[in-house]
Amino acid sequence: MNAHKANNTIDKVRQLQRKLYLAAKINKKRRFHALYDKIYRKDVLLKAWNQVKANAGSAGIDSQTIEDVKTYGEAKFLAEIEKELLEGTYQAMPVKRVQIPKKDGSKRPLGIPTVKDRVVQTAAKIIIEPVFEADFKECSYGFRPKRNAHMALNRLKDLRNQGYYWILDADIKGYFNNINHDKLLRLVEMRISDRRIVSLIRKWLQAGIMDGGELVESEIGSLQGGVISPLLSNIYLNYLDTLWERNYSHLGELIRYCDDFVIVCRRYKELNHARKYIGDVLARLELELHQTKTRIVHNQLGKPGFNFLGFHHKKIEAERKDGTVKVVATRWASKESRNKMREKIRSLLAPRREFYKSLDDMVNELNRVLRGFKNYYAIGKGERWKLAQIDNYVLLRFVIWSNGKRQKRYRRGSMEQMYSLLKLKGIVKLSA
Repeated sequence: MNAHKANNTIDKVRQLQRKLYLAAKINKKRRFHALYDKIYRKDVLLKAWNQVKANAGSAGIDSQTIEDVKTYGEAKFLAEIEKELLEGTYQAMPVKRVQIPKKDGSKRPLGIPTVKDRVVQTAAKIIIEPVFEADFKECSYGFRPKRNAHMALNRLKDLRNQGYYWILDADIKGYFNNINHDKLLRLVEMRISDRRIVSLIRKWLQAGIMDGGELVESEIGSLQGGVISPLLSNIYLNYLDTLWERNYSHLGELIRYCDDFVIVCRRYKELNHARKYIGDVLARLELELHQTKTRIVHNQLGKPGFNFLGFHHKKIEAERKDGTVKVVATRWASKESRNKMREKIRSLLAPRREFYKSLDDMVNELNRVLRGFKNYYAIGKGERWKLAQIDNYVLLRFVIWSNGKRQKRYRRGSMEQMYSLLKLKGIVKLSA
């Protein structure tokens, strides 16, 4: 496909999305009944496939990879999906469960759908997301077009500097494991009356989980990892956002990124009311706040800070240009985020299988990780010495890697030599 034809395809899909968004925005009570046929439109499937290719990812339970599809024939692959959707023979396959280690030592289950299921989910998301975007609230920042974590963090900082001193640092207990399918589908049906769309979503929710060769039924919850899971998550918690905006926004402001959220209030009394209300609404969704992880924070100088979206937030004293001191709300990469980064660095530079690579290769590989970390945490202004500690750790791991490659023991002079080499090679410096 030439560039002009590809751009024309994208433009037509965007026009469709814009049309759906405006129709939903104009009429808040409209239920859309003819969307299923748009999912298997050739241009929609092509856009979905391009997104799946760009996101890469490993194979699902059928072992089919992105490269396998390219070898098989992309056009043929998409034509078969179109035929299955058109004839109603498409069946969702169970997701492959993998366990991702968490900072507290536990593991987070992640579901990997097959490549075909990822394409169909992406196509469905392309069509139904604009409808729900028309309903989503300003307080929601996660996994939405033109919204991101930095916007949520900047809004939080503004409020903390405007006298919102009381913060509910909330944690929903086992959120993704406890999403009620029937309640979720009823929320979907408030906007989508096309039964074939609802049936597709139900298939994905109930496809089951392949865990170590054993098929586990999925009667409740939405396993993280599916393309459409973040959208379904936002649809579910938009119920919370809507009721907060309608009934309790006078108490303070809700800032939500997927299932991670805070509530900021001016007074302790307001925050107590807010906490009770949040608990009541979550109970209607068959969810609850984690009693030990949810905490009330007094956002004042000398008080403990809190973590949100990878940052530690705290009030500190800062010196003005004229030498006077002011109190400001600041943030920096949390201890958990820094430790996670150190672990990534260690894992990249530790394996013996990496010894055959050149220093240039390793610098380029690590720079991709360091650059991503720096880009996200660049908005943090405080405690840059903590980032300098990671820079020093990078230097140490490179010395250990280099000495292991040459079967030499660590010597202090090695640090100085490696520092000069890494600087010459253009290693990304986090504290710069």
